Amino acid sequence: MPEHTFRLNGRQVTVDVADDVRLLWVLRDVLGVTGPKYGCGINVCKACTSHLNGKAFNPCAVPVGALDATDEVTTIEGLPDTVGRPLHPMQEAWLDRDVAQCGYCQPGQIMAAVALVRQVTSEGRAITDDDLDGIRNICRCGTYPRIRDAIRSGAAGM
Repeated sequence: MPEHTFRLNGRQVTVDVADDVRLLWVLRDVLGVTGPKYGCGINVCKACTSHLNGKAFNPCAVPVGALDATDEVTTIEGLPDTVGRPLHPMQEAWLDRDVAQCGYCQPGQIMAAVALVRQVTSEGRAITDDDLDGIRNICRCGTYPRIRDAIRSGAAGM
C-alpha cells in the first residue's frame, strides 16, 4: 500500500492505505478522529465537514491520494487549537445558544460556520442572510434558527 502524509490538527501524520480510500474513512477508521461524522458518504449531507487548508470541505468526497504532505486538515477536534483556547468562539456560541439537540451534525455545522465567517471577514463585510442560506449542512432536528443565531454570535467573537 502507498503511504500518504499530511497534517492533521497541527501534526504530521502518515497512513498506509490505498490512494482511493476516502479521507473520511482514513480519519475515522485509521486515525481514530471521530468528529467528522458519516452521514451520506456522497458529499450531500455535510455531516463530515472539516477544513482543508482553512476552507470547508467534505472528507467523504476526497480520496486520501489527493492530499499533499503540506495540506492541513482540521477537524472539530483541532478547531480550538487554531485560536489557542479550550474552545473556539464558534463552539462557545453553540453552547451559549443551546444549539444541539441530538448533536450528530453539529461538528460539521460548526466547521462550515467557521469557514463562512473567515471568508466573509476576508471580504471585509458582515454576514448576510444569503450567506447563512448558503450553508447546506443538514440538521435532522431542525435547529436552524438557533444555528443561525449562534453563527452570528460566534462571528462576533472570532
